[in-house]
Amino acid sequence: MEQNKKKVKFSQWWDKARPTKTVVFWSWMASIVLTMIIGFSWGGWVTGGTAEKMAEVMAKDAVVQRLVPICVAQFNQDLEKEQKFKELQEASSYQRDDYVKDQGWATMPGEEQPDSKVADECAKLLMLTSQ
Repeated sequence: MEQNKKKVKFSQWWDKARPTKTVVFWSWMASIVLTMIIGFSWGGWVTGGTAEKMAEVMAKDAVVQRLVPICVAQFNQDLEKEQKFKELQEASSYQRDDYVKDQGWATMPGEEQPDSKVADECAKLLMLTSQ
């Protein structure tokens, strides 16, 4: 064996390297796949469908948050609000939204049916304001 071979520096080896088209192609493919895996796993990338669902949920939540003060205002306009508030406090936490719906506070002006999410958030807010 010949041990007199000179060690080649990496930069010299790199200058002389001539990858084939196949190697270049598969390197690009691996880079693309790796970029996608990292992007979707840790980079926060989402598909168009997921983004649309997220936007829809956020929009609905924003509407509910805007309607809850109307629900509270309708509660405050109720002539029997003290008695009804005591009944609301006595109700179990999972029955409070039904109570708010039954009183009509979660039914928005111009609507015929109460909104369940508005009723739930309204009941939570009413309970928080009582403390």
